Amino acid sequence: MSNYRPEGTLIDTLDNKNSMKTIFALKEAKESSKLLEARAVVCDSQHNLIVDLGCIRGIIPRNECAIGISDGTTRDIAIISKVNKPVCFKITSFEKDENGAVTAILSRRIVQEECQREYVDKLECGQIIPVKVTHLEQFGCFVDIGCGICSLIPIDAISVSRISHPRDRFYVGQDIFAVVSSKDENSRITLSHKELLGTWAQNASLFSPGQTVAGIVRSVEDYGIFVELAPNLAGLAEPHPDVKAGQHASVYIKNIIPEKMKVKLIIVDAFDAEYEPKPLKYTQTSGKIDVFRYSPKESQKVIESVFKGF
Repeated sequence: MSNYRPEGTLIDTLDNKNSMKTIFALKEAKESSKLLEARAVVCDSQHNLIVDLGCIRGIIPRNECAIGISDGTTRDIAIISKVNKPVCFKITSFEKDENGAVTAILSRRIVQEECQREYVDKLECGQIIPVKVTHLEQFGCFVDIGCGICSLIPIDAISVSRISHPRDRFYVGQDIFAVVSSKDENSRITLSHKELLGTWAQNASLFSPGQTVAGIVRSVEDYGIFVELAPNLAGLAEPHPDVKAGQHASVYIKNIIPEKMKVKLIIVDAFDAEYEPKPLKYTQTSGKIDVFRYSPKESQKVIESVFKGF
C-alpha cells in the first residue's frame, strides 16, 4: 500500500496526532521529513493557507500550496477550496515573531511532487487504487488519488447502468476504488470505476424471475423504461404512465436472458423517495486488471474493457 494516500487519510491517526502534540514533536517531524496532515482554517488575502497544528500555527505560503501555483497552471481556487479541510504537508522551517511566538512554515507542494514522482508516475494501466471523491461535475467525478492530486472518472466510466449525474452514484468525501485507465503526456491520470462492480452474470445472479424487487428509474423511452437493479445491471420495463427518471420503483422480474443480456421487468409502482444510496459492493479492490469482460459467455455481443500499458 502506498504511503501517498488521499488527503484526510492521516489526520485522525494516532501517529499524526502525536507528531503535533508539542513543538518538540513537530521539530522531530521536520528532521525526519515526515508527512503530516492538519486542517486548513484560513486562506489569507495573499492566498497563504493557515493551518491549525494544535500546539502552534502553521502557514503554507501561496507558492507552496500546490504543484502549479507558481507557474499559473494551477489556479488559486485550488487553495481557497482547501479551507476547513485536511491538507498534507512537510515542515520546512520554524520562524519566531518579535514576541517569541513560533510559526511552522509548511509545504504541500513538496509532498505533491514526491507523490507524483514516487507513486503517480509509477501507476500502471489496469491498477486498482483507493481514491476519495472531491467534487462532482455533470461530465464526471473528480477524485484525490494521493496528497490532493486530482484525477477524473468520466461519467460513462462510473457504472454500466447509466446515470444522469455523478451524484446519482457518489457523494463528496466518499472513499471509493478506481482503475487506472489512461495517462496523458503531462502524466495526468484518468480512471474508470465500472469494472469493479461486477459482470452482467455476477449481478444477474442476485435476482430470479418471479421476484418483485427494488429499483431506480434511470431513463424513460418510448419503447420502455430502464430500471437500475444494481449499479452494473439495468432491466427494461414495459411502458408505464407517469413514471419519471430518478424515481424509485418496485418491479416484477418477468425473465432474465443471458444470451441477450436482458432483464425483462414490469413496474408495479414508481414513486418519489429520498432513500440513502446503498453502499457500493466491489468485486475487486486491489491488484491489476488486464481485461474485464462484462458480457456473459452465452452472449454473442462482447462488452469488455482492455487495459493496455502506457
